[in-house]
Amino acid sequence: MVYFDNAATSHLTPKVIERMTQVMSQVFGNPSSLHQDGRKANQLLRQCRQELAQALAVKDNQLIFTSGGTESNNLAIKGYALANQDKGKHLITTSVEHHSVLHTMSYLETCGFEVTYLEPINQTISAQQVKEALRPDTILVSIMYANNETGDVYPIEEIGTLLTEHQAVFHVDAIQVIGKLSVHPQELHIDLLSASAHKFHGPKGCGFLYHNTLKLTPLLHGGQQENNRRASTENLIGIAGMTTALLDCLAKEKENLAQIYGLKASFLKQLDQLGVNYYLNQGANSLPYVLSLGFPETNNALLLTQLDLAGFSLSAGSACTTGNIEPSHVLASYYGKTSPRLKEVIRISFSEYNTLAEVLALAQILKKVIKH
Repeated sequence: MVYFDNAATSHLTPKVIERMTQVMSQVFGNPSSLHQDGRKANQLLRQCRQELAQALAVKDNQLIFTSGGTESNNLAIKGYALANQDKGKHLITTSVEHHSVLHTMSYLETCGFEVTYLEPINQTISAQQVKEALRPDTILVSIMYANNETGDVYPIEEIGTLLTEHQAVFHVDAIQVIGKLSVHPQELHIDLLSASAHKFHGPKGCGFLYHNTLKLTPLLHGGQQENNRRASTENLIGIAGMTTALLDCLAKEKENLAQIYGLKASFLKQLDQLGVNYYLNQGANSLPYVLSLGFPETNNALLLTQLDLAGFSLSAGSACTTGNIEPSHVLASYYGKTSPRLKEVIRISFSEYNTLAEVLALAQILKKVIKH
C-alpha cells in the first residue's frame, strides 16, 4: 500500500521504534516510585519534559503529558472553563474545529456555558471576527492552527495579539502543525496548546498540553502526577517516543518542508499534464502537508474505494468519523450543506517519507479511476 493519509496518523520511524524499545527494556520503573528503578524512570520523564519545553521555548512545568490530542483539547477547554467560570461563561470557537473541540463545547453548553461558533469567510477565520464576538464575560477562545481536513492555516498570531487586551485565554489546537513547523506559544500569545504524537511519527496514545501556568480543573482524579493536573501513571514509553519524534522532525524542518512543497507541486503538475479535471479546496494560506482536492461529478466514497483496491490509502477528511464518509462539517461551513463539493472532495496528506514516484503513480491511478 502507498500511504497518503498522514493527517490521520503517521508511521513510527526506525529511530522512534529504537528509542521506545530501549525504554521498554531498560526503564520499566514507575516514575512516582522512590526506589532506584523509579528514580531512573523519573529522570527520563524530566529529561523528556525539558527537551520538549526547550523545543517550544517554554518552561518544563508548563507541559502536561496526556493520552493525545482529544484529551489535550478536552483538558484545555473543559479544564479552563470549569475552573474559571466565576469570570464568565462565554466561549468562542469556530464551526470548522475538530470534533474533540466541538463536542467539548457542546458538553459545556449543557453546563450553562454559552458558545459562539464563528463561521469561516473565504475559507478563513479573521481576528476581526473574534474581536466582534468578544464580550466582557468571554473567558476562552479556541481556534485551530491548521484545519485537519483542508490544511487551511488560520491567523493565530493576530488573534493571540488581539486577546492580550482581553481576559479571555487563547487555546490553539496545533495538532496538524506541531512537528511540521516550529511553534513557540509565548511568541504567538497562545495560552493553551494541544499536540498529538502520532501526527509527527510518534506513537498513538500520547500527547501534551502546553498551559501558560493557568488554573485548570483536572479531568482525571487519583494520584498527584503532572503537578496534580492529570492523575495516572505517565506513559513513559510513549513520551520517550514522542520526544524523539518531535526533536527529529524539527531538526529537519526546512528540509522536510522543501520536500513536501516539491511533492505537492509535482503531483498537481502531473494531474494537469494528464488532463485530470479537479479543483483545489483550500484558501490562500495552507499547509503543504495537506491537499484537499475535488473532482467534479465524482463520488468521493466510490473514488476512495477504488483507490484502496488499487493500493493507495487516502481519506475524505477526519479519521474520527471512521466507518462512514459523512458530509464534512468543514466543507459544509465553507460552501453550504447542499454543495456538491461535500461528496466530491478527498484529502491527500503527505509525509517526508513519501516519494516522487509515489505521487506520480497516484496521479496516474486517479486519471484511470476517474475516467472509468
